[in-house]
Amino acid sequence: MALELLLRYFHFVSIFVIVATLISEHLLLESNLSRKKIDRLSKIDGIYGLSVLSLLAAGLTLWFGGHGKPTEFYSENPIFHIKLGLFVVIGLLSIYPTVFFIKNRKGNPKDIVAIPKSIFWMIRLELLIVFLIPILAGLMAKGIGL
Repeated sequence: MALELLLRYFHFVSIFVIVATLISEHLLLESNLSRKKIDRLSKIDGIYGLSVLSLLAAGLTLWFGGHGKPTEFYSENPIFHIKLGLFVVIGLLSIYPTVFFIKNRKGNPKDIVAIPKSIFWMIRLELLIVFLIPILAGLMAKGIGL
């Protein structure tokens, strides 16, 4: 029971970090940024990536590790599959901004780089989807979908 509580806590905190980093990225984005600011965004994006990995580790352990609810509770629930699918979509959307930040952070810190509009929209879409997932989690926790 203590392990389940720690896993759920770790899962929950990871969600907060994901939301915080996405909001930070969104607020720091401008149409033109210096490489120094892009480097800062890249570091925030790195924290985002680590929090996604910790969320995945805790979530998969809760799903398959036999802690708490049985595996079937999740595996047989279509709402869980939608939630997982949206998480994958967020991951796919984050690839281009991450690659852009990594490629453009090096060089003269004062150089100005134009930020593609698609990065703004990808981060906004990630934020929208990340705010839908808790609704699905709440429905799933109530057993809806089984």
